[in-house]
Amino acid sequence: MAGIRGLAEVVLIVGDMQESLHFYRDTLGLTVISPPELRGPDFLRVGAEGSSVPQQIVLAPRPPGAGAPPTERAQRVLHHIGIELEPEQFEAEWRRLEGAGLAVRTGEHPFLPVRAFYVDDPDGNEVEFVAARSI
Repeated sequence: MAGIRGLAEVVLIVGDMQESLHFYRDTLGLTVISPPELRGPDFLRVGAEGSSVPQQIVLAPRPPGAGAPPTERAQRVLHHIGIELEPEQFEAEWRRLEGAGLAVRTGEHPFLPVRAFYVDDPDGNEVEFVAARSI
C-alpha cells in the first residue's frame, strides 16, 4: 500500500436527499463543498479545511426504480462509517446529538485506546463517533 495517504470519501446512496442533507449538514455540522449548480450528489467535507483532497461523505440519490435497502443491519453492505472527534468534545457531542433527538448508543473497540458512540442516519446507516482516550 505504498503511497496511500488516507481515505478521501465514502459515498452513501440515500432515499431522501433533503432529509440526509439535513442530517449530515445541519445535525452533524458537516460542510457542503459541492457547488449549488451540481445536480445529483452532495459532497460534504468531514473535518478541518486545508487539505487539497478533503475527507468527504458524498450523498447520492437512490436511482429511480432501485429497491429499498435491507432493513436488517446484518444484511446491509455498509456496517457503519466512523467520524473522529477531538477528545475534549466527546461528551459534549454525545449530549448535543442526544438533545437533538437521536438515539445514541455506546460502543467499544477491543484493541484501540478510543471511546465511541453511534447514531443512525435517516437511511439507517450507523455513524460512529470516536475519540482517543486520555492516557
